[in-house]
Amino acid sequence: MTEAMAVYGMVFAKLAIGLLAIILQINLMGKGNLAPTSALDQLQNYVLGGIIGAIIYNDAIGILQFMLVLILWTILVMTLKFLKGNLRFFKTILDGHPVIVIERGHILTEECMRYGIQSAELKLKLRAAGVQYITDVKRAVLEQNGQLNIVQFGDDNIRFDLINDGQINQFTLDMIEKDREWLEQEVQEQGYSVKDIYIAEYKDGKVVLYPYEKKRRPQIVNSLKAKTTQTKDTLKSKI
Repeated sequence: MTEAMAVYGMVFAKLAIGLLAIILQINLMGKGNLAPTSALDQLQNYVLGGIIGAIIYNDAIGILQFMLVLILWTILVMTLKFLKGNLRFFKTILDGHPVIVIERGHILTEECMRYGIQSAELKLKLRAAGVQYITDVKRAVLEQNGQLNIVQFGDDNIRFDLINDGQINQFTLDMIEKDREWLEQEVQEQGYSVKDIYIAEYKDGKVVLYPYEKKRRPQIVNSLKAKTTQTKDTLKSKI
């Protein structure tokens, strides 16, 4: 009886630690793994579940060893997320990149076959988006999460961001036939640098910026400085 209680007590302790590890990872690394949109989010869920499930009933692995494995996995995932968020090279490796599968009413069959998209699957995705005929599609892009982003003829706006997390999206620039110098100039004209931008959209031929909140518009800062200087000059003149 005592031995059985010890075994179940160990299982319960490991289960509790595993649950706390999941909650900790969600709070530390965001809510992305609750609704995975990238390969890393999916991998994080699968591996963490596999670690907890495999170790819970393994008597040869103690609680300290279990905690060490969870800590190492958490550090590894946080490192990968940091690299993905700061280096475009790692982001491409971990998440891949969007792929054009339909261009101006023509199916790029080589790309479809390369990424395992069967004709029935492609048509199903088109019908789900309300598109009946391929000739109506100006461009269809397979995104990193497997969703099909469709732009029909007559749609002027690109449904991809120019900048994400302070990094330029070269794929979108190629779609609108622009280069990095053009985008950097557009951003600078609005008083920012690329690294200051959380998201940049291309709407109606204009670049719309959404900077990080901690960044303040330089023109606002300059305006405040000018007002401060003006106030000081006024006070000096009165004195």
